[in-house]
Amino acid sequence: MEDKKLVIAGKEFKSRLFIGTGKYPDFKIMKEAFEASGAEMITVAVRRVNLSPKPGEETLLDHIDRKKYMILPNTAACYNVEDALRIARLGAEAGLSKWVKLEVIGDEKTLLPDTEGLLQATKILVKEGFIVLPYSNDDVIMAKKLEAAGAAAIMPLAAPIGSGQGILNTLNISLIKESVKIPVIVDAGVGTASDACVAMELGVDGVLMNTAIALAKDPVGMAKAMRLAVESGRLAYLSGRIPKKRYASASSPMEGIVK
Repeated sequence: MEDKKLVIAGKEFKSRLFIGTGKYPDFKIMKEAFEASGAEMITVAVRRVNLSPKPGEETLLDHIDRKKYMILPNTAACYNVEDALRIARLGAEAGLSKWVKLEVIGDEKTLLPDTEGLLQATKILVKEGFIVLPYSNDDVIMAKKLEAAGAAAIMPLAAPIGSGQGILNTLNISLIKESVKIPVIVDAGVGTASDACVAMELGVDGVLMNTAIALAKDPVGMAKAMRLAVESGRLAYLSGRIPKKRYASASSPMEGIVK
């Protein structure tokens, strides 16, 4: 079965799994998880990276093969538009990328997005030439507004960041996918491989995760499981599931049976 390529802002990706860099036990396991995941894009929180290390000082960036992985800077831990803009610009100036996973967080407890601020920051960064992938809630109307503002993809949450609750609102995720023409990447809240598979079966273009892999008992094994789940979910979506029925339908119908 032939599948169309995932293309974001003109860049083609073979893998539909995107992963983060936080919370791993150590850099060795992190790198092994990258390899097992098959991911091509790795997201990095700019605020958590030492962009001016001392001579000989080791940083996170030393453990990411830039020839193999594309870095997607993110504005994690930014609680207002001004901070998000500053961090996005800092990441670009430091040579990370003018692509940005844009986060404007509205609440410290839930880490839910401030969508009003997110939309404002998206408009500004797009005008500055950034490729913006905004992390948003599962709101169809906001997704359409972000697309109109020039976002390169929409990244609706499955559940609160790091909660591991899986896809809490499959209907809204499906509606977002139907309502926009740009790629939809489910982000935040995935807990295990079945969650990733469910997301892909909804027809989204990809899944981004961090905690579900990094804090698993075996991060490398979970990274492989997530890769297979994303591939399986995509294939199931393309293959077309059977419709749900209220009553049973015999696997071996009586029609055509010789009595």
